Amino acid sequence: MRNLITDVPGVLVGNAQDRRAATGVTVAMFERSVAAGVITLGGAPGSRAVTLLEPEMGGLVDAIVLSGGSIYGLDAAGGVTAVLRAQGKGAQFGGIAIPVAVQAILFDLRNGGEKGWLAGPQPRQPPYWDLGRDAALAAAESFELGSAGAGLGATTATVKGGLGSASARTRQGFTIGALVAVNAVGAATFGSGGHFWAAPYERDGEFGGRGWPSTFPAEALALTMKGQPLPATATTIGMVATDAQLTKAECKRLAIMANDGLSKALRPVHAPNDGDTVFAAATGAAGPGGDPPVLTELGTVAADCLARAVARGVYEATALPYKDALPDWKARFGGVRA
Repeated sequence: MRNLITDVPGVLVGNAQDRRAATGVTVAMFERSVAAGVITLGGAPGSRAVTLLEPEMGGLVDAIVLSGGSIYGLDAAGGVTAVLRAQGKGAQFGGIAIPVAVQAILFDLRNGGEKGWLAGPQPRQPPYWDLGRDAALAAAESFELGSAGAGLGATTATVKGGLGSASARTRQGFTIGALVAVNAVGAATFGSGGHFWAAPYERDGEFGGRGWPSTFPAEALALTMKGQPLPATATTIGMVATDAQLTKAECKRLAIMANDGLSKALRPVHAPNDGDTVFAAATGAAGPGGDPPVLTELGTVAADCLARAVARGVYEATALPYKDALPDWKARFGGVRA
């Protein structure tokens, strides 16, 4: 186990980023088309083709795209689709391959990067189609966490955000993995210290092994959000995947349960101007997993994995090289064990 979503057989992940623009794209590619579901609880989402994932709709999915760039980032799925077509993925209609790449976006347009397509009177092409293509071409079992892909330009209320992943196995032997780009309006840590909200779910010191403090500080529940002029330009987007065989309706239930992992790891979450969205995909390689007790455990483990992935994304991030950029967790708290 690599403690990555790619521990789920048939799932590969690729990153691509534009460091000058401080933005990027992350893509989960599936060996075969899969059943998937989605839940969006943020109040201002941006997405592509997610209606297709509703249980009453037909069709399977070939890739899930997480991107920076807000509405401009939706171009990324086009680049991913081009790679999928070249690989022969997708359903065939009249001899034409129609692969499906669904997508969610986060807001990283004001993090200090040079986003020239937002300036000037003439229309300019954002980089996301190319980034989507490059991320799809880079898909592999191993991939970078922290300030990479869709996590490159991500931030939280207190420290740099980033790309995180985690995995686990259920008692029935199913594998669950999570992937998340943490760009929260709130905080992944509480109080003035570096303790993660997700600490109870940590495994093997994957985000510092700090645990919770022996005395819970009074300031821990104080509301911490990104300050003006960006009080609500956020969004945490992610996904879980399993090798269990699930229907689209069961994937939807898995996404709903997994989404609780964001509430375990971030405070606040699902705010009015967030676009918080969580996908769930099932490759089916390990056999049926839709029996209610089995699906209940899958959802519980998925939520824990997503909470761990959030903390890992923040823990592994490095600060952007811009004036007034947020520090990363290791620079701010790494040498302090209080």
